[in-house]
Amino acid sequence: MDNLIVLNNERISEKNKNFYCRNFNFKILPEGLNKFFNVEYIARKSRADEHHKLNLEKVKIASNIFQFIYYVISTFKRENTKYYIITITPYTFLAALFLFLFRKKVFVYLISSGYEEWRFILGSWTVWIYHIMYSIVTSKATVIALHERLYQKENGYVIESSTLNKNWLQNFKKPNLEKVKFLNVSRVNPEKGIFEFLDMFKQLTIDAEISIIGKIKNQALQNKFNSIIQGHSNIFFPGYISNRDALMEAYDNHNILILPSYTEGQPYVVDESLARKRPVLIFEDIKHIIKGRKGIFVSERNIKSLTKNINFIMENYYKIQSEIEQNKFPLEEDMFKQISNVINKY
Repeated sequence: MDNLIVLNNERISEKNKNFYCRNFNFKILPEGLNKFFNVEYIARKSRADEHHKLNLEKVKIASNIFQFIYYVISTFKRENTKYYIITITPYTFLAALFLFLFRKKVFVYLISSGYEEWRFILGSWTVWIYHIMYSIVTSKATVIALHERLYQKENGYVIESSTLNKNWLQNFKKPNLEKVKFLNVSRVNPEKGIFEFLDMFKQLTIDAEISIIGKIKNQALQNKFNSIIQGHSNIFFPGYISNRDALMEAYDNHNILILPSYTEGQPYVVDESLARKRPVLIFEDIKHIIKGRKGIFVSERNIKSLTKNINFIMENYYKIQSEIEQNKFPLEEDMFKQISNVINKY
């Protein structure tokens, strides 16, 4: 098999000679590709203990940008080696420059709009920086994207992404519809819109509760989050759930997935919720993620529209579930095959 070096800005921790990554999708992706290639994973070192154990033999974690580049250059003498960059960041951009300089075959995997993320997180004035990185990398690499809006030129490939296995599509649980039970599964970050949604949630006059499953990356956000939820018995924060069976049970125990993000590529949580026959409620900012799937509802970012959509979902719940059953869900194994087929063309 050919060698495939996977480069990612992902944070990885090490404990007892085992490696753990922060995001589940960045665990299954290199593991899945390892079935088709000899994968080596190069990522960044995390200061925190991460949750998802990597089942890979070759993992290198860099403490700084210089070590990251060194790890990449150290692979240049290997024959039959290709490079798979996951998202464009300053780390992966600099690595790409060296790869292009030494005429290596590079694939770049776009999972979300860096333009929108940079604009929201760092401000509009920073977008030109991302644009330069994006333009250079996509002009030299073969692009694999999760959505056609991320890359529209002919030399790119769009694939269907998934974190689902067959277990997600069986042993369904009947929903509890006595009250609205929101579930939010995402990082507790500003771009995810959870702070603004909680302010709206507290203004709802209908009987509702919400559980938020995710991580908070720093103390400042933790303090802000605590101040918002303090004294509200209908807001629950069980923290991060890394076990997939436990996460599946969380979907089953709620009746609406709320995704209030301002920017998204193709969020895995949407298919996870729909796979468990739970409707999804989003706002207009990310309506592009629907892609013809049934069971996703779009609200304006105000109480009136939100309440209208909630009531419609609850009043038509079983009909909506029947419509959700018409969706066809790609499995993670399908995603790995699509990616490997693209790589093997070159």
